[in-house]
Amino acid sequence: MSSLSASDRVRIRVQDVSVTYRTSLEKAPTLRGTLLRLGRRERVIREIPALRGVSFEVPHGKVMGVVGANGAGKSTLMRTVAGILPPTTGRVEVNGRVSTLLSLGVGFNRKLTGRENVVLGGLAAGLTRAELDSKYDEIVEFAELEEFMDMPMQTYSSGMYGRLAFAVSMAMRPDILIIDEALSVGDARFRRKSFKRMRELCEEDRTILLVSHALGTIEKLCDECIWMHKGELRMWDEPSAVVDAYTDFLGVKDEERDPVTMEDV
Repeated sequence: MSSLSASDRVRIRVQDVSVTYRTSLEKAPTLRGTLLRLGRRERVIREIPALRGVSFEVPHGKVMGVVGANGAGKSTLMRTVAGILPPTTGRVEVNGRVSTLLSLGVGFNRKLTGRENVVLGGLAAGLTRAELDSKYDEIVEFAELEEFMDMPMQTYSSGMYGRLAFAVSMAMRPDILIIDEALSVGDARFRRKSFKRMRELCEEDRTILLVSHALGTIEKLCDECIWMHKGELRMWDEPSAVVDAYTDFLGVKDEERDPVTMEDV
């Protein structure tokens, strides 16, 4: 029998969450407006709804996929679940230690070396120095950057930068992992290796929230899937059903859904 409490069995709970961005626009005064307002600029507040009443749950040990076109609200949702962005309305509950891979290398300092950034990223994720020391060789080997770790990261190519960021995040072994478009980093061979590592994590009874345009990856790795469209949760079902509905909506239903090559859908 599981030792988890009823609340812990649901690792992520999103309840009627909405997020609205507010932007400020200024209009230059016209001559008439200048005379009426003594030259004061008119400030216009525009509200942009990014999420609208989204609700779902992710149980312990399950992998939830998230699909949707660009601008659907996927990244906003991930940042809200991760606690980076507070919801405008609604509630988010997350039970467990969280590691996020929302934008590769966020938190890295390009002026520091790869070695120093591994320490920086690990400490930020809550690892101790001893844990970092034990994982360092694993991280470097996975990233395939043995000869470059003492060079400033500003000298790295985008592929090298992304490989190190992915390797650091995968070494954290958190209770909950939130990933937004991370499996497209590097060349085809490294993407296959990243996919294999992700599959290993999925088999370790961890709770994962995975955003990807690689629909084959969603079908192969996820237990459930949600489809986001214009800030709303349009469908929540098993992955193949959601992917079928989504690709039918996009008009690409007959395309091959390969976990490595289907990244641009």
